[in-house]
Amino acid sequence: MSKNINRKSKAQYHQRKKSQTKDFSRFKLYLEYEGTRYSGWQKQPNARTIQGELIKACEKIFGDDFIDLQGSGRTDSGVHALCQVGHLDAKTVLAPEIIKLKFNDLLPHDINILEVEKAGKYFHARHDVKSRSYIYQISKRRTAFGKNLVWWIKDDLDFKAMNAASGLFVGMHDFASFSDDDPEEKSTKVFIESIQLKEEDELILIRIIGSHFIWKMVRRIVGVLVEVGRGKKSGSDILFYLKNKSDEPAKFTAPPSGLFLEKVYYEQDKIEKEFRSLIRIDKFFRT
Repeated sequence: MSKNINRKSKAQYHQRKKSQTKDFSRFKLYLEYEGTRYSGWQKQPNARTIQGELIKACEKIFGDDFIDLQGSGRTDSGVHALCQVGHLDAKTVLAPEIIKLKFNDLLPHDINILEVEKAGKYFHARHDVKSRSYIYQISKRRTAFGKNLVWWIKDDLDFKAMNAASGLFVGMHDFASFSDDDPEEKSTKVFIESIQLKEEDELILIRIIGSHFIWKMVRRIVGVLVEVGRGKKSGSDILFYLKNKSDEPAKFTAPPSGLFLEKVYYEQDKIEKEFRSLIRIDKFFRT
């Protein structure tokens, strides 16, 4: 049923665009950003957002020939991206490399276009997504350099307990307990392909790959796993949250600072098994 709705909405989107203009080019954008200064991805009338900054740049580059810019999905306020994907429609003969250079001349220092490539007119950055991956970084010590990129937790965490409990989230589950009500979300059921945890020096990394993610879901999964690491929650609590609507996970929502959209996967993309931290936080050794 959801696939039929998705195909219908995609067809309606392209029909609308065709009615606006037939003479346009579509480009696939790959970009990275540090989300600290922004109110998320989605353009808002009274807030600074990633999409809003990109659209302002588009209007300067293409003028009246700019048509539309869409992303693969929303990221929340303060959340970062290692490789967000978008598509751009414009009536232009500019080469992709020139468009990339013009973007990066105009964009703020914390938004960077990694690559621009020509795309088919039926490619859609959001509708064509197969899965997405997020990485969350927890620091086990206070750091002078990574405050905007980690969640520092003073308590000692039981990594083995967190790792064991994380497997309970894998598979198809109803994540209503892990999200606030969002009128744009038709369903709270999400398929989680995998969750991986690993330690790198003073960091705990949590990588989650899923079909899609609903509002605040990743941050609440991380928050509940941290409570498991503190010894305050257990696997039975996670199972209860997945089977019963509960407001309790909202109390454990992890801050956005440690969260990164790692990658957006399309049909031809291969999911890499290995992942790593975005910064180094070494153990302190006195010499």
